[in-house]
Amino acid sequence: ELVCGLDMEGRYAFLNALANHLRYPNNHTHYFSCVMLHLFAEARAHCAVVQEQITRVLLERLIVNRPHPWGLLITFIELVKNPRYEFWKKPFIHCTPEIQRLFDNVGQSCIGGLPKNRLLQTVVAGAAAGDSPLAPAHGQS
Repeated sequence: ELVCGLDMEGRYAFLNALANHLRYPNNHTHYFSCVMLHLFAEARAHCAVVQEQITRVLLERLIVNRPHPWGLLITFIELVKNPRYEFWKKPFIHCTPEIQRLFDNVGQSCIGGLPKNRLLQTVVAGAAAGDSPLAPAHGQS
């Protein structure tokens, strides 16, 4: 509700503040990663621009030269791989061929060096198998 209540600039600043905490592996990073993913998942149709802004904030940090913070990579990979978020079905992914190529390239870079036609198959297969980088390891809570 807070995120949808902000104007575009306020929301962008808020999401950037959250993304600043996506750093190295620890509880703090995990918390902020879960917050970003929760905001993405819970964005309603009237507030769909939130999903686009979350993606923009993450992508702006991923298209720069490496190294990327661990938490940023894990959050983006989870967003791309987990079917709960339906990332590849979002209309802003397919708005222009240039944007679609950008997402394909960033997705390939984060998931691995796959041919473009295999990227979506891998995302779907990994999600169906329950692969989730944020899921606790077996025996951990």
